[in-house]
Amino acid sequence: MTNSGTAISELNDLLDAERAALLEGDLEKVTDLLPPKEALIGEMNGASQTDLAAMQVLDRKVKRNQLLLNGALDGIRTVADRMQALRRVRNSLETYGADGKKRAISVQSRSSVEKRA
Repeated sequence: MTNSGTAISELNDLLDAERAALLEGDLEKVTDLLPPKEALIGEMNGASQTDLAAMQVLDRKVKRNQLLLNGALDGIRTVADRMQALRRVRNSLETYGADGKKRAISVQSRSSVEKRA
């Protein structure tokens, strides 16, 4: 078990690495950083903290990274929604009839190859 000052320093560095990974869009690295981050936070929760300034810096970094992570998740959701809309458009066409009612026309995709001599 490391002492409290070392844990604070390690968590500080880890939060900076997490921020860099989020800014680069490297979500795999963010995932890899989660277990050591949880371990350091757990270790710090078990020890008495006397360095209020260092804890405030860590708090700001955690909140900053959470905002970045929320932004990344919003972006992923937006892409997923857009892909779903594109699949829906590819498979059907929605239009309005003369009576003003919405109608869906199913589009059959034919995937055949025509060979010509």
